[in-house]
Amino acid sequence: MSHSRVAILGAGFGGLGMAIRLLETGRGDFTIFEKASGVGGTWRENTYPGCACDIASHLYSFSFEQDSSWSRTYAPQPEILRYLERVAAKHGLADRIRFNTEIVQLDWDEIRRRWQLTAADGRTYTADVVVAGVGGLHVPRIPELPGLETFAGPAFHSARWRHDVDLAGKRVAVIGTGASAIQIIPAIVSRVSRLLVFQRTPPWVLPRRDRPVSRWAKWAFDHVPGVQRLWRLLLYIESETIAIGFTLWPWLLGSWQRESLALLARHIKDPALRAAITPQYTMGCKRVLLSDEYYPALARDNVEVSTEKIITIRPHSIVTADGMERPVDVLVLATGFRPFNPATKIDIRGRGGRRLADDWAAGPEAYNGLLVAGYPNLFLLMGPNSGLGHNSIVFMLEAQVRYVLSCLDLLETGLLPEIDVRPDVQQSFNEWIERRFLRTVWGSTAGSAATAWSWRRPCTTWYRDPAGRLSALWPGFSASYWWRLRRADPRDFTDPTPLLPATAHTIA
Repeated sequence: MSHSRVAILGAGFGGLGMAIRLLETGRGDFTIFEKASGVGGTWRENTYPGCACDIASHLYSFSFEQDSSWSRTYAPQPEILRYLERVAAKHGLADRIRFNTEIVQLDWDEIRRRWQLTAADGRTYTADVVVAGVGGLHVPRIPELPGLETFAGPAFHSARWRHDVDLAGKRVAVIGTGASAIQIIPAIVSRVSRLLVFQRTPPWVLPRRDRPVSRWAKWAFDHVPGVQRLWRLLLYIESETIAIGFTLWPWLLGSWQRESLALLARHIKDPALRAAITPQYTMGCKRVLLSDEYYPALARDNVEVSTEKIITIRPHSIVTADGMERPVDVLVLATGFRPFNPATKIDIRGRGGRRLADDWAAGPEAYNGLLVAGYPNLFLLMGPNSGLGHNSIVFMLEAQVRYVLSCLDLLETGLLPEIDVRPDVQQSFNEWIERRFLRTVWGSTAGSAATAWSWRRPCTTWYRDPAGRLSALWPGFSASYWWRLRRADPRDFTDPTPLLPATAHTIA
């Protein structure tokens, strides 16, 4: 049975970033377990037409591996994948990755204080520490639509795009109008004979203003010391200011709502269509989307937007609540993902045989978005309450990686025999999170206040788990998360042989 000091699950941004920092700190005893045949994570799996990042290219990358070769303000999927492949090759990670090895079960051995990892093929491995970098949004959400299994044509989720299906001249239905859909729709609208867009809730859309990176800018990034880092800092500050409206003063969102409505009015001249795709909730409650092409695509003659509930799917058509039956050749499910819950794919069993799936039955909950009480030496990159709606998630991942390294310091110096967050510390943290959300655009208090100034109402959002808890997002600035995770506090953790006073950790 192969043993590693650290086992990393996943070779996307999180897993690769963790591995590189382990190497840089002299910790070479680690193994990366990757279910696929290559690196890239979500940027390997999502290859749908128009797939690109909605965070500026020069910010959506590792701070320690900045790249001056981005072709556009917002990088398309192939470029991001090539970037991750280059980073992995530069640091010699290929020999440390077990490709085509999906870990399906984790079991904590309380006697040996180590994890046993079981792969889908039955092979087992052990590790003292497990860092799960499986991603916050990687398990497709398949809608429960009556008759979906009876559809006779190609039907696939946007994250499982069928490149063997020729859309030319086809009647295509896209279910969903979220982040993936607004990229897919403009990319395929000119190829299909008819495009049916099924919308449940219209998104707020702001201009993307995507453009090629100029030759002189690339030259400056390559030849003038500090210019690219300064540009990255300016991009970060610009993105961070958006959180002022989301988390402190929701009334500031009014100007962005007006900008979005002006964009809508400029491209959508049909009053009925404009009314159907005008959001009726406060901006930010759901993910704000960026696009220069979405509204023009919806205005084309071969596009129909339906806001009616889908009643049933038949072998060659879709029937909606208004009694209409629309013929369809290809069905695209742009319905998003199950957020921030590795327990949906991995059977994780911690202290005393407890199962994370059971502990999270009502919704995921962690400490600092990384640790769960009762699961020692297990770190969940992009865990609950570590997502963002305004800035680069790579920034958050780097903060988490630094925190994991701080925890490894505690283990290696012998200050603690294992890293297991105290239940009261985790509870206190999550109670603070709940209170903090009440002041934001996502919380109930902010939602009510927002209604008064914007003439709109709160919305239902995937940011909330089935229990209604806002478990997907960090309720503040990314800088505050970075500050909080600058180092691990030994007093936060259970110690079978305490070396420090067991005083409760207070959250400011």
